[in-house]
Amino acid sequence: MVRKSAITSMFAGSPVRPLQQHMEKVCECTSQLPSFFKAMAAQKFDDATAIQKKISKLENEADTLKHKLRMNLPNSLFMPMPREQILDIVTQQDKIANMAKDIAGIMLGRKMQMPESISELFIAFVECSVQASEQAKKAINELDELVEAGFRGGEVTVVQDMIKDLDKTEYESDKFEQQIRHALFAIEKEYPPIDMMFLYRMIDWTGELADISQRVGSRLQLLLAR
Repeated sequence: MVRKSAITSMFAGSPVRPLQQHMEKVCECTSQLPSFFKAMAAQKFDDATAIQKKISKLENEADTLKHKLRMNLPNSLFMPMPREQILDIVTQQDKIANMAKDIAGIMLGRKMQMPESISELFIAFVECSVQASEQAKKAINELDELVEAGFRGGEVTVVQDMIKDLDKTEYESDKFEQQIRHALFAIEKEYPPIDMMFLYRMIDWTGELADISQRVGSRLQLLLAR
């Protein structure tokens, strides 16, 4: 058996793959949201319940990966990235999964019904916000290449372009949010105030999915600036 050198051992605990695995699980979680919203819009509550349970299960699995990463994160000076920045990125990733779980839990718990006039726009909004988390995942998946390149060269440009695309998607999500708020304001007096209050909260949280995904990109950008 070949004995590892001291230097090899120091690098063996790289957090890159665990960080990527966590983000993959986060995106599995958020990817369920468009189907969940479609089921809720159609008042297919049995389907929505099954999807909500899957979202909750995936969020719990993401939590397990997060705790494992934190517990096994080495203190080595030879880490490819600063420890505090790794912890910050995984915290932001974790917030995305938490938000998806909270959205589905509250909507199903209240059996919320979207006004038909905004349901199509709302689902497009959800899909846009979910796309932001997928773009954040693509950028995180480039981390191993960035480490290998020493955070220099053409790989940096590739990731910077990905982050720009993520910023554009977050901006599109903001535009959807404004449109939905405007459309909802025009009809809100036709519905119970408490229902409208929770619907506005779901709008906030759906927009927050894209905002947090953009923060993941921003944290990655800080690594590029080292």
